[in-house]
Amino acid sequence: MVNLKVDYFCRAPSHPSHSGTFTSPIRSQQVMRFFTPLNSLIKPWLWAAASTVSASFVAGPVGAQSAPALFTTSGSSKASAVVTTSEVRAELMVHAPQGVAPGQALWVGLQIAHQPEWHTYWKNSGDSGLPTELKWTLPAGITAGEIAWPTPKKIPIGNLANYGYENSVLLPVPLTVAPGFSASQLTIQLSASWLVCKRECIPQEGEFTLTLPARSSSAANGRLFEAAWATSPRALAGGSGHIDLAAQAINVAVAGLPAAWQGKPLDFYPETGGVTEPAGTIAQAWKDGLWTAQVPLSAHRSESPERMPVVLALADGKDKTSQAWRIELPVKGDWPGLAAPIAVPAALEAALKANAASAITTPSSAPALTWLAALLGALLGGLILNLMPCVFPVLAIKMVGFMQVKDQASRTASGVAYTAGVVLSFLALGGMLLGLRAAGEQLGWGFQLQSPAVVAGLAALFTLLGLNLAGLFEFGQLLPSRLASLQSKNTSVNSFLSGVLATTVASPCTAPFMGASLGLAVGLPAVQALAIFGAIGVGMALPYLVASLVPAVARAMPRPGQWMVTFKSFMAFPMFGTVAWLVWILGQQSGIDGAGSLLGLLVLMALLIWTFTLTGKTRRVAVTLTLLAAAYALNAAGPSVVKPLEFGPTGTSAASATERWQPWAPGRVEQLTGEGRSVLVDFTAAWCVTCQYNKKTTLSNSAVLADVEAKNVALLRADWTRRDPAVTAALKQLGRSGVPVYVIYKAGRAPVVLSEILSVDDVRSELAKL
Repeated sequence: MVNLKVDYFCRAPSHPSHSGTFTSPIRSQQVMRFFTPLNSLIKPWLWAAASTVSASFVAGPVGAQSAPALFTTSGSSKASAVVTTSEVRAELMVHAPQGVAPGQALWVGLQIAHQPEWHTYWKNSGDSGLPTELKWTLPAGITAGEIAWPTPKKIPIGNLANYGYENSVLLPVPLTVAPGFSASQLTIQLSASWLVCKRECIPQEGEFTLTLPARSSSAANGRLFEAAWATSPRALAGGSGHIDLAAQAINVAVAGLPAAWQGKPLDFYPETGGVTEPAGTIAQAWKDGLWTAQVPLSAHRSESPERMPVVLALADGKDKTSQAWRIELPVKGDWPGLAAPIAVPAALEAALKANAASAITTPSSAPALTWLAALLGALLGGLILNLMPCVFPVLAIKMVGFMQVKDQASRTASGVAYTAGVVLSFLALGGMLLGLRAAGEQLGWGFQLQSPAVVAGLAALFTLLGLNLAGLFEFGQLLPSRLASLQSKNTSVNSFLSGVLATTVASPCTAPFMGASLGLAVGLPAVQALAIFGAIGVGMALPYLVASLVPAVARAMPRPGQWMVTFKSFMAFPMFGTVAWLVWILGQQSGIDGAGSLLGLLVLMALLIWTFTLTGKTRRVAVTLTLLAAAYALNAAGPSVVKPLEFGPTGTSAASATERWQPWAPGRVEQLTGEGRSVLVDFTAAWCVTCQYNKKTTLSNSAVLADVEAKNVALLRADWTRRDPAVTAALKQLGRSGVPVYVIYKAGRAPVVLSEILSVDDVRSELAKL
């Protein structure tokens, strides 16, 4: 019997917590040596344990890290096109260059990008392992074929060997469209499971969904599919061969192989598992164009096929452009007797049952406590939002208006209306975020500012408010007289809209205590999640609400006077400052042309507003001409405002990285920590005010940078200014749903997530621990 000398630590499935952090609170721990004949026997146990424990796990705290236990799975219950774990990034892809129609090429596939040293398996996994399994859910009229497996590589493991894939692999699957299929779009759902291994093996699974228009071409992934087809074996047309049986080996003979292969050693990959010894030495030779090989039989053979499909490729990948070939060979002779069946060891069976039982009996009170803590954090975070530079100007203006209200009843109504506007707006934003994520979008807090169109719209709104505060116009001059009269009489409506405005400008900010709460919210059931978003709104509205309900607050405020007119005019400048900030954000998204076009459009908007302040015939002519000019400019320059720049896969251009800070990319942290370096990652966005403050202060502090140099810490910046599923997935793994997030990674320990508001002392303290 051949023992596997490399120990495999089999972990229990890490179930994604509500915050997206994968934890594994298993009490028992087993280390076992696997034997070759157990591979087929333990396969159902592996997946059964993974499914049972994964379904029953209760997540632990953010950043928790457990000891290796039995079989780990990762994945989210909400389907999307991408599933990311610590070991792989899996993405559902489609290739439909002529759209979805009968007789046209239509392919789907699962791309698996492995972290360094990790691998998944071919259809015959070799001595151990499990092949990737794909289960499709397709509409009527669409059927899926078999996986067009790319040619694998032999992966030695001690004195055994497996067949599988490292780096990145795409597993293509053809779809057949039945005549009469006429749907306007095609929704593809995939349930995939795979075993990823390095020194330990982790069963993982993912739910994927993808919707594509039936009448449009979907060929963005064409090169990836072409590369996969190029590495897939082709049928050896005109080839012939056979297999002769011997006592300890099979004798393979194949004719018709390419002339360029003559005299070269070949790799032999049998599609039927449990027959040959993957790690055995193959004696091969060429004679008159005939390739012959003696392949050792497995001492624990479990199959006796009459025909054996095999794949042949040049050995050691000497010619990466060479095509691999597949041929089915008839087997001549009688197979030796099969090896006696071997039962699953009692230790393995007991360990599986013990870990499943420990998962089921995990206390269920943890999520409720976590949710209550998240509510408190959301309330405190909402309070602190009022001090953020993006919110304070709106609140200050609201307080000035509050001083002009003389009776307590009106103040109370105003406070309640403002609170309703804030809370309902937070609930609307939260509901939109949860709904889009449920539909498969990779989004997080502040997602609306990842759209150049939204940024441009906010810039126009704040320009309008700034011009109003500066005295250029009053809203009554722009509105119809009846609507203007209604607006002036209904102060509660004004207060409600002020709450909506305050929420709009506050949404890019993440205050202390908010990060973990928002990260938890996106994974909770809708009611609990919306309660957290509502708590943020209550916290933000609370100061104004208290001021409106407590008469003593109104008495303590300064008396109205001329100073209020001056203060109102002064507050125009923070509004214009916000416009400058938004234009800068747009420049990060749409480039200098987009920012310049937006500035020109804002000038035209200001001119148009000024024309409305004129009177008589002059007003009519000026308004008409300006409207025509604005319409032409919007048509000509508008596309450059909303068109995003093309960046690399992580949303960060190479030019944006300084010499010290480098762009973050999936797998980069693992690569650096594998080299023995610690890593500080800054998850940031141009529209995040807190991010920019921390970047210009703490992260640029000379003492902090000196500590970074002394500890040889690598600095990575993950830019979330534009929508980026890879960054979103990384934030989710950290239990966060917005920026800023600052994380220190070191090999052998859990990631350390720092506070949203960085201080020099806190960062230096964490760096000193490295």
